Amino acid sequence: MPIKRILSASAFALASIVTSSAFAHAKLQSSDPQAGSTLDAAPKQVRLKFNEALEPAFSKIKVTGPQNNEIPVIATTVDKADPTVMTAPLPALSAGEYHIQWSTMTHDGHKVKGEVTFKVK
Repeated sequence: MPIKRILSASAFALASIVTSSAFAHAKLQSSDPQAGSTLDAAPKQVRLKFNEALEPAFSKIKVTGPQNNEIPVIATTVDKADPTVMTAPLPALSAGEYHIQWSTMTHDGHKVKGEVTFKVK
């Protein structure tokens, strides 16, 4: 195989890898409470872990509960020691189904959002 062909193929492969990672969006890796879980006791906070660092100014958590009523979330914070983690304290929750709706922006400017649902017995 001619050297030009090898170099061209290598350059193309490298460009594909760099381009793919440049266009990647933040993905939720884990949540506490876990998605789909049923808890015996109400959680005291929401903790979301992502695969990329988050922009604190554009990161928020909204929680809705039974009858779709909004649960007051005092503050959403991005952990300074680990900017891939977003948390929010929760007030006392009663039994029912809850939806954590989150939105954030990564350092590269991509906005993402999602939802996690859990239940309290």
